Amino acid sequence: MSQWYLHDTASNQRLGPMDLDAARAEAARNPALLAWKDGMGDWLPVRNIAELVDGVPGDPAAAPPPPPRNGGKGRADEIDFRIHGQEMQFVEIELDPGESAIAEAGSLMFKDSSVQMDTVFGDGSASGQSGGFMDKLLSAGKRVITGESLFTTLYTHGGSGKAKVAFAAPYPGTVMAMKLDEHGGRIICQKDSFLAGARGVQVGIHLQRKILTGLFGGEGFIMQKLEGDGWVFIHAGGCVVERELAAGERIDVDTGCVVGYHATVNMDVQPVAGLKSMFFGGEGVFLATLTGPGKVWLQSLPFSRLAGRMLAAAPQKGGARGEGSVLGGIGRILDGDNAF
Repeated sequence: MSQWYLHDTASNQRLGPMDLDAARAEAARNPALLAWKDGMGDWLPVRNIAELVDGVPGDPAAAPPPPPRNGGKGRADEIDFRIHGQEMQFVEIELDPGESAIAEAGSLMFKDSSVQMDTVFGDGSASGQSGGFMDKLLSAGKRVITGESLFTTLYTHGGSGKAKVAFAAPYPGTVMAMKLDEHGGRIICQKDSFLAGARGVQVGIHLQRKILTGLFGGEGFIMQKLEGDGWVFIHAGGCVVERELAAGERIDVDTGCVVGYHATVNMDVQPVAGLKSMFFGGEGVFLATLTGPGKVWLQSLPFSRLAGRMLAAAPQKGGARGEGSVLGGIGRILDGDNAF
């Protein structure tokens, strides 16, 4: 018999394993829970799973209505997109009249003339809705905590027909497109990974509750939390590996290589085994541990690693440092690299 696992997104607590009767009882107490069992591709709201709700399966009159999308604040815009490039990628978003995309400051590559730019306070998720000044102030405050600007740029198609706007990655890597409602409505990611998304997506904060995880987890106590039901575009350094972890399955990762994971995945840290490996292995003192169930995304080239290599290769006292002629400075004059 398959065992059920339930997840409370409000408290970030996981329940299970449990049998079907226990899962039904929990679902009746809290219809906002997410549920998963072996064989399911992803976590789903319990109210959308016929086995866990009252009434006859398949009976529309007995089945409860689907959960509110985007936290009950309205659906995100349904945008079309295409990701271009290999090592230096950019995402091109196609907008219908009235549709909008949000993006971080400085990520714009190009836009059609009918696409209007508007700088908004916070993440833009309350644009055109009933959010008051305090809601916008709270949204902006969360962005500052995660290292982003107080403001987000909103790109709205104000003409007719189709219009395009494109956003470029800040350094070599991969742009990942994710539909949030296919991932339980929430993804936890490194605090500078959000590139762009559909209007209606909320960019918040996720606090690491364990001291060691916050201090040595690679991303500190604060990470980004992307919520809603629309498309988001996340940037990662180098290549990306996606892993599907079963319940209780654990993977050990270099702390800087974690890009994102489902809200149902538990992230912790553990010290590297052995003093020799700890001090001379070159991998640091701690490794991040990710325990399922849920998906995790790993990057092959964290920006901190790239920046460290660039800093190590930079000249320490001015001048050039490279692979030039054995004649040193004279050789560099002759081969045209630099005169002084």
